[in-house]
Amino acid sequence: MSLYPRRLSQASALVIAVALAGCAVGPDYQTPSIEVPASFKQAEGWRIAEPSDALQRGAWWALYGDPVLNGLQQRLQQANQTLAQAEAQYRQALALARGARAAFFPSLSASFDKTRSGQGAGGSTVRLADGSTVNSASTGGISTSYQSSLGVSWELDLWGKLRRQLESDSASAQASKATLAATKLSQQSQLAQNYLQLRVLDAQKRLLDATVEAYARSLKLSENQYRAGIVTKADVAQARTQLKSTQAQAIDLKYQRAQLEHAIAVLVGVPPAEFSLATLDSLPSLPEIPATLPSQLLQRRPDIAAAEREVIAANALIGVNKAAYYPDLTLTAAGGYRNDSLSQLLTVPNRYWSIGPEFAMTLFDAGLIRSRVEQAEASYDATVANYRQTVLSGFREVEDYLVQLDVLAEESGVQQEALDSARESLRLINNQYKAGTIDYLNVVTVQTTALSNERSVLTLFGSRLTASVQLIAALGGGWQIEQLTQPDAAVTEATD
Repeated sequence: MSLYPRRLSQASALVIAVALAGCAVGPDYQTPSIEVPASFKQAEGWRIAEPSDALQRGAWWALYGDPVLNGLQQRLQQANQTLAQAEAQYRQALALARGARAAFFPSLSASFDKTRSGQGAGGSTVRLADGSTVNSASTGGISTSYQSSLGVSWELDLWGKLRRQLESDSASAQASKATLAATKLSQQSQLAQNYLQLRVLDAQKRLLDATVEAYARSLKLSENQYRAGIVTKADVAQARTQLKSTQAQAIDLKYQRAQLEHAIAVLVGVPPAEFSLATLDSLPSLPEIPATLPSQLLQRRPDIAAAEREVIAANALIGVNKAAYYPDLTLTAAGGYRNDSLSQLLTVPNRYWSIGPEFAMTLFDAGLIRSRVEQAEASYDATVANYRQTVLSGFREVEDYLVQLDVLAEESGVQQEALDSARESLRLINNQYKAGTIDYLNVVTVQTTALSNERSVLTLFGSRLTASVQLIAALGGGWQIEQLTQPDAAVTEATD
């Protein structure tokens, strides 16, 4: 074959491919319609996020001003095994998308083979026209043949099947990237909640230890007064009961703290036996969390972005399945050498070649293609419903945590007033007891009330810290949808 016809054939195929490049069966993607409120119902009094906010920068845990928490978050991003699993799944999705992109290019194959064949010896009898017969004999033998070849195959994307597949796989890869971001945010949120609760338990332990010391002094006072004949032995017994009960409460906190410490160890990727957190004498501060608008929430929550990318992938698969109704066009070319002698293989007389297009089309499949299209359409409808439900759930979570923080703030104010009154009552009752005007039962009652209020204040503060973390996570934790289109450098963004 001359060079000119071959180039003409290639040019013709290229012209056909370009002419049909804009043809892609199946529906083009449109974002599913959803109803977005103008503002959050519970956002009254909350300020809108600004670009300078820490929440916008991604390191949202820095709002709590705790360097230990900052260090733990860094360890989590480097060694958390749930993150490692999600990152591997993202790399798998990226590889699948690269495979879909490779289908646009010709495939080139080469081969070399050696074949040995044999035939057994035998004979045959031939009857002549005059009625006589002649016996002929053939000798058996073994022959060897050699062949080398080079082949090219290229499927033209006439109906957009390959483009729709690439669109689907690329959207699935972005969905996997958003899922990775959602997983990271979830792990960060769990770590922050566990750490903050551990610090609240440390504060509870300090409170109980100080209370035990105070109760021990009260017991000693009661014993001195009993020996002096001022009070009865019942007062001593009540003081000792109060002391031991409080000591038991302090001991119980050790188990709760150990559980949180173990959970943090797993989150940062180390065995609990090799991890410990020293106690601190201060509590993290409760941050001022910038709110956002409902419409912005769609750009900030990675789970919503993942759900929308799944809709894109499902929509593209409709086109992939519809393309099966139309014929496939594949251009193939092959050439090489074939001979019985290896030394004479690469010579002109032994050369062969073939070239030509191949059309392939399913003429009857008993409705198989139609059923696959209907499956793809049903899958698309399911992903749309999942996307809308994810958006609604996101709105609900933000509303829940906004109202929870408001209620807890109001409750904390009232609880602080109750604590102030309990402290004043305890001061007065202790003076009366020391003066001998009341028995110790009255002191025990007021002490129990005061301690209960002290612990309630700390518990409410811990609940506010937890709710603040949950609200930050519900707002997306500083993640932005633009991160889905940013290039990956060895997937380093996955563990930033």
